[in-house]
Amino acid sequence: MANNTVAMLRARMIAANPNLGTAENQDKWWLLGTTGCHLCDIAEQLLSQFQAVQPIRYQYVDIADFDEVLMMEFATTIPVILTPSKRLNYPFSVLDLQQLLAAS
Repeated sequence: MANNTVAMLRARMIAANPNLGTAENQDKWWLLGTTGCHLCDIAEQLLSQFQAVQPIRYQYVDIADFDEVLMMEFATTIPVILTPSKRLNYPFSVLDLQQLLAAS
């Protein structure tokens, strides 16, 4: 996905949830998921494993906190990782995360 598309998507998410717009969250990866999503739990475990070898920081973002239009954009694709410039839909592996880090 093109950088400007991810930037616009993150801007829409910040508009819906201003807490995401803090300086602390600007450079973080965002893991989009929701409560009760088994794949989201797996994705969070993968990110934790990846953090053991790479100093990334991420923010878990519950899509249920967004309006219906924004929520439905992710409802069938979560878990999704959004870096400041890239989007990675599940399924992904630690290797995919490494490539995502290299591309960021």
